[in-house]
Amino acid sequence: MTLFGGSYRQRKVLVTGHTGFKGSWLCLWLQQLGAGVAGIALDPETAPNHWDLLGLDIEDHRQDIRDAAALTERMRVIQPEIVFHLAAQPLVRRSYRAPLDTWSSNVLGTANLLEACRQVASVRAIVVVTSDKCYDNQEWPWGYRENDRLGGHDPYSASKAAAELVAASYRKSFMSAPDSPLLATARAGNVIGGGDWSEDRLVPDVVRAVTGRRSLEIRSPKATRPWQHVLESLSGYLALGQQLLAGRREVAEAWNFGPAVEGNRRVEEVLASLSQHWPGFEWHTTAQPQLHEAELLYLDSAKARQRLHWQPVWSWQQGLAETVAWYRAYLEQGVVISRRQLEAYVEAAQHAGIAWSRA
Repeated sequence: MTLFGGSYRQRKVLVTGHTGFKGSWLCLWLQQLGAGVAGIALDPETAPNHWDLLGLDIEDHRQDIRDAAALTERMRVIQPEIVFHLAAQPLVRRSYRAPLDTWSSNVLGTANLLEACRQVASVRAIVVVTSDKCYDNQEWPWGYRENDRLGGHDPYSASKAAAELVAASYRKSFMSAPDSPLLATARAGNVIGGGDWSEDRLVPDVVRAVTGRRSLEIRSPKATRPWQHVLESLSGYLALGQQLLAGRREVAEAWNFGPAVEGNRRVEEVLASLSQHWPGFEWHTTAQPQLHEAELLYLDSAKARQRLHWQPVWSWQQGLAETVAWYRAYLEQGVVISRRQLEAYVEAAQHAGIAWSRA
């Protein structure tokens, strides 16, 4: 694929967290773009998992980013030009059960990664992926912008806000010289897509309920989230990385990559759409008291649209349909259609004239 201005062809790229849901999709795309891909991550947590199903031939290193010395040494061997940092403890409810693990992975791990980038001269660009939950949620009926206050009630959200502060500190303290790497952060919405079997995520929970022929217990059916297919967020990360590699220091800052306004939907609306694809699927609201989670969350991605010329490609309904199609192909036929869906996404972007898709 000659996309993103050919920025990734024959370029060494490091992805941390490559065995995860989003990281595995990113590695697939980077390989299709002609990059030399290396990954650093822990073993996948579930079986099956998207990483193993893809069977990608890349440099696959299994280690913990909280080991600073080992991380730096590995990066010296890899010699990446750009780093996409996705390794993290990514679940809100788990962060209540394991707050120290969450803080050490998401904050100290990010600091270790950025410190290693300082020590490896080959690194020219860094994209640190955080979360839409890094904002101090006020339950506003409008989208959060990149200059809104950071914060978080639960350990996961707070740790992602802290990771943003770590990145901003490194950018100002150590990466402002003309020859230093360019560092940006990326905040995406609630990603969906095939190959996710994580705990406490809506679509994987639905898949487990459908295959187990049971009613799914839902915590907050009225909660609103910015739903988007995983390829939407990844196209934003890659478009941002393209500009950093081009030396555009003015884009070395924070960026939102959320869906169009119509992608902001209540959980119950997503469930209703899923039930159309899986007839017989049922759900019910739990009667048990729940841990605190944000009810209303939007992202304002106007800056990315205006300055990076990025925009979503698929509607939330199409993203949901593609997600269901992936699971049905795998569960009913044992077929992994990730490559086919990536090609379809790129074709749709080219048809729409999206900037990153033009040769």
